[in-house]
Amino acid sequence: MKSMKTIIAVGMAALLSTTVAKAAENLTGETASPGGSIHLSMAHLAEVAAEKDIANIQVAAGQTLTNSVQNVAEGKTDVAGTPYILPFLLAKGRGPYSKLGAEKGAELAANLRALYPVTLGIFTLYAYDSKGLNGWGDLNGKTIYNGPPRGAAVTNARAIIQLTAGLKEGDGYKGVQVNWGQAVKTITDGSADAVVLPVLFPDGRLTQAVSSGKMTVWSTPKDKFESDSFQKYLRAPGSAPFEIPISEATMPEGVTVKSEDGKFRGLATIGGDIVNKNMSFDLAKALTKAHIDTLDKLKAKAPFAKNAGYGIVDAVKSGMCGANPLKYHAGAVAAWEEAGYKIDDCAKP
Repeated sequence: MKSMKTIIAVGMAALLSTTVAKAAENLTGETASPGGSIHLSMAHLAEVAAEKDIANIQVAAGQTLTNSVQNVAEGKTDVAGTPYILPFLLAKGRGPYSKLGAEKGAELAANLRALYPVTLGIFTLYAYDSKGLNGWGDLNGKTIYNGPPRGAAVTNARAIIQLTAGLKEGDGYKGVQVNWGQAVKTITDGSADAVVLPVLFPDGRLTQAVSSGKMTVWSTPKDKFESDSFQKYLRAPGSAPFEIPISEATMPEGVTVKSEDGKFRGLATIGGDIVNKNMSFDLAKALTKAHIDTLDKLKAKAPFAKNAGYGIVDAVKSGMCGANPLKYHAGAVAAWEEAGYKIDDCAKP
């Protein structure tokens, strides 16, 4: 017969084993400034992961996501938000990663895996009505605020202006670039005639800017949107087609949304929250499952959230596959498929 000390020791060992198994992981996270969809997804993940005792995620907001992506690839940060164009540029050693070179960039990019997608915004043209513009055809010779000094947003804005209006920056219009923190001030101070930036429905920057006067938002014209060149660009890494009825393109009072046929069209910038491939299968699955199980709660957290692509894993609409080298984490795939979603083979690791 076992002694009482042996029984107590075995019992304590079992209790400690159970406690360790259930203990939440301590993780680090990086994301953009508050107010957008990529920040919301991370903030929500941190909340529900803690509630479900999966992980305690220490989130650093307002980060430069170019750096955040590299931090995850190097194993310095556990989870980060990103537009999907950044893993592509990292894999090629281009743009902000040109100093790394193609070989090192490809090596680092191979370490990245996605948990779930997010629509960061849909590129569109808008301006104060007082500027007297009638849409994309009126941009020649104008000054356009088209993003921060560097990064994916200004690159996309320049391409979209060229595809839609046939104009190149410096040879058709003057571009203005300022950091995101100065965006609303730049919109409202009148230094630009028009703005070409990604928006959400409703949009936080427009909600602030409309206090200075009525505004109009223009959809991408149907013929331009359906052109071969625009459709090709829609398949670029981190991009996807976006179409909704004008009735669902909700904006604050004082902002009019215009389209020739009742549908809003534009190029969506797609991203998501990513992790290193070395994150354990169980942890990646648990984090993704927490996201999936609370999608309704996430979509109720902000007016724009229902149009932010949460829960949409279709390969085209979520910007996966094609030239995008990013794949889902195997644990994330398991979570999505167990929840009844289809993950295309091209998006699997």
